[in-house]
Amino acid sequence: MTTTKQWIYRRQPTGQITTEHYELVEQTLDSTLSDGEVLIAARYFSVDPYMRIGQSSKPTYDAEAHPLNTVQQGTVVAQVLASNAAGLQEGDWVQSYTGWQTHARIHASAVKRIDPDAAPVTTALGVLGMPGRTAWFGLTESGKPHAGEVVVVSGAAGAVGSLVVQFAKRHGARVLGIAGGAAKCDWVRDTLGADWAIDYKSYRDADTLGAEIKRLTGGVDVYFDNVGGMVTDAVIPLINRRARIVICGQISQYSGGLETPELGPRLLHHMLYQRATIQGMLARDYLHRMDEMIRIVGPWVKAGDIVFEETVIDGFEQLPTALNSLFTGDHRGKLLVRA
Repeated sequence: MTTTKQWIYRRQPTGQITTEHYELVEQTLDSTLSDGEVLIAARYFSVDPYMRIGQSSKPTYDAEAHPLNTVQQGTVVAQVLASNAAGLQEGDWVQSYTGWQTHARIHASAVKRIDPDAAPVTTALGVLGMPGRTAWFGLTESGKPHAGEVVVVSGAAGAVGSLVVQFAKRHGARVLGIAGGAAKCDWVRDTLGADWAIDYKSYRDADTLGAEIKRLTGGVDVYFDNVGGMVTDAVIPLINRRARIVICGQISQYSGGLETPELGPRLLHHMLYQRATIQGMLARDYLHRMDEMIRIVGPWVKAGDIVFEETVIDGFEQLPTALNSLFTGDHRGKLLVRA
């Protein structure tokens, strides 16, 4: 028998997430393995904005909200403790969607083996995982950047945005990153290689922010939107003819705004004027093309040509607090919790 700790999702949040929305429990897990099963111990937990979307009471990209009284869903990097499956043995590193629990008994078909010699195992949750897939296909398939064009990235210091900045530069684009705080902006510009970086917190409204974006760039060809809200209101009036807007996230609306959004799509007339396109994208739509992305991005990661900073919080008990911190801007790059 194995004891597993679990965070059970008990109450739907209407604003910020706290431990009151979860219950930390311990369960006894029968570790007797059936044919094809493995017992895994989670080492790293991915903390992502989509988790908050799943807690909305209104329809999102899933037909139903995350069910109450179940383990909070999420992706982990784990190690195999015991195996009754061909091709997996004790000590192997794997990726699985077993959520916020320290141990799980799972069929081998539901895990993906990770080669720790190819790249750090945590990259399976970041640059070589869902965020990397989101950034790569969101930019290349929806944004379609061309050399010399202006690409604006909101949330540019986050897990997805920081990669979009670098991928756009590799396409020969001129890149403006928007982030919160001077330190993040310095990192976006000096470390990630953006041509410009703007601290949106330094501007009182969309008009003043937009004026600075206009002064720096002259106009926007591709807008990769992770944030929504005031930042998007500032960018849309600046789009050039046949611009492409990629809606990847609207994190400014998630913590309390999913039920009654603060800002509406008031500026769509600019889409008409410029004959522009606006497209939403989800990482799940490109899951079947993961190998394609890894063939391109993997060598860059191995050569050290891509920055993939990680913010790691220690302690399984910190997971709800870590999830809420996504909405306070207290991290840079990919956010992980280490068990």
